[in-house]
Order: sequence, then structure tokens, then C-alpha cells
Amino acid sequence: MPPPESVISALGFCKAADRTYHQVLPQSGRELVSVAQSVLLTPEELVRDLAPLVEKGIVSIEDSRLFVLTPGEAVARMVSESAATAAAAHAHLEAVARALPYLTASNVRPAEGAVHDVRPVDGEISSGGNPVELLAALIRESRGDLLWMRPDQFRKPREDAMAAIVGEQVARGRRSRAIYPVRALTEAPDTLALRASVGEEIRLVPALPTRMFIIGTTHVILPEPLGYVDEPRSLVRQRGWVEAMILWFEAVWDKASPYSPASGRSSAGDLRTFLLQQLSAGAQDEQIARRLGVSLRTVRRRVADLMAELGADSRFQAGVEAAKRGWI
Repeated sequence: MPPPESVISALGFCKAADRTYHQVLPQSGRELVSVAQSVLLTPEELVRDLAPLVEKGIVSIEDSRLFVLTPGEAVARMVSESAATAAAAHAHLEAVARALPYLTASNVRPAEGAVHDVRPVDGEISSGGNPVELLAALIRESRGDLLWMRPDQFRKPREDAMAAIVGEQVARGRRSRAIYPVRALTEAPDTLALRASVGEEIRLVPALPTRMFIIGTTHVILPEPLGYVDEPRSLVRQRGWVEAMILWFEAVWDKASPYSPASGRSSAGDLRTFLLQQLSAGAQDEQIARRLGVSLRTVRRRVADLMAELGADSRFQAGVEAAKRGWI
């Protein structure tokens, strides 16, 4: 490996980023447009070339001005970031180490005579079959609310059939409530509109860790293990487990943002509200990008568009103006 040519290249950045960094370093604090003109680029081209440095916080754009850390500050920032990553990895390894004794937990049972009245858990793990038909049979033979966590299973062709079943049950007086990740607004707007049109109540959260379906107070269906797979699946009727999953669902539901096309809100409006909520909560652009499932550049463009729409010069001012307008 050839020796690094500068501090910036030593930090792992490509030659193009290194060259652009040294071109803009003496101009830190100037208007982005002026800096771009001085290096014979458009502002968009300059932002593109600086993207790797912006992502690491070495370069920032605030109120249309470009700010660049000195080489010493850049090294300090990268060392601090590496230390935080190392600390997180250390904590994760410690957690894994603490979990090792539980690897044999499935083989450990109470000693004979230590407990009484041992009974099997009420439920089973299954594979195969037609999921839509199986769910339809369970739903039609049950009572109570239908509670869904739907992180990813919102694509056709199953969706039309499931929406019809939900609509049938809502027409009979049952409630169907579903929680989706906010990325469904852009990935599956038709699915959200369809489920809402048949009477399902929908709320949005940044992300969901697993699929889950609760039928009344008697059944909960989960992937085994938890995640985004169709099978194998656990069908549990054990009362305590079902009640625990209902409590978990309700806790997420209470913190979620309502989706209501009937009130005239569009997907763009929902995304705007979500973006404002994240900004007011102090979320970083990188976190927002992950939660929305879009690129960092897209988030920054949307933030810039939002600030322009609000006539704000800073994120704080944008939050104040949005609150005045009743957007959040």
C-alpha cells in the first residue's frame, strides 16, 4: 500500500475528496456559492465532491455557508468517532460474553421434584400451507381487535386478498389497527391507501423490528425467530404471552404518528410531519436517512426544501415556524 499523501488521505478518503478538501480549506466560512465559483464548480457539483467529508462531519454546510475543519480538528473528530465505534463494539462483545452461559439454557430443566404441575406451553411452530387462507380461517373464527406490525409484508399479490378480509371484519364491527415503518409511505403508498380504505387504522413509526399479528386476546403469530420471514411461524395461545405482546403493541401504537388519507393528508404531508418530528427530537441526518430508507443526500435536500418552504434560516427557526403553523 503506498504511503498517504496527506492527513486527509491517511484518514481513508479518496484522492478526489482530498484534493477538494485542500481547495476549500482556506475558504471555510464563506458562502457555498462563492466557494464553488472559486474552484470552477457549480454548488451542486461541489456538494457532490464533498459528500464523503460531509458524511464524516469534517465539512458542514450551515445557512448556505461552508465550514471546514482544520487537519488537526479532522483527525481529532475521526479519532473520537473511532473510539466511540470501538467502545460500542466492546460493549457488544461484553453482552455476547454474558450471553454465552445461556447457550445451554434450552437443555436445563428443573430438578425432579423441584416444581409441580408442569404443563406444555399452548401453541405450536409450523411451516407450509397458504398463509392467506390460514390467517383468514383464524380471523373468521375469532373475536376482538386485529393488531398488526407490518415492517415489510405490504406488497402484492397477497395484499388485495388480506385487505378484503380486513374490510369484511371491519364491516362486522371489529377494529383493525396496523403499524407500518415510515418508509412504506414511499415504498407502498397504494397498500396504505387500500388498507385505510377498508377501514383499517394505520400509524407510522421510524422502524419495526419484526412482523407480528395479534388476533383478539387469544392468538399471537410471530416469525420464528423474530424478523421478516413467513415461516417457520409461531402460533401462540398462551394467555400471558398474548397479553405481553398486546402491551408491547399498544406501547408502540401510542408513540406512532397517525396516517389518515381520509383527512386529506398526502404521503408528502406525512413525510413532512415525520421529518419535522425527527428534527425537533434532535435526530441527526444520518439517523433520519436510515429510518426513511433513503440516502443522506435525499434527507439533506428535503430538509433544505422544508426550510425554504417555511422561510427559515435555521433548523431551530424551522421548528418554531412549523409549530406556529400547526404542522407539528
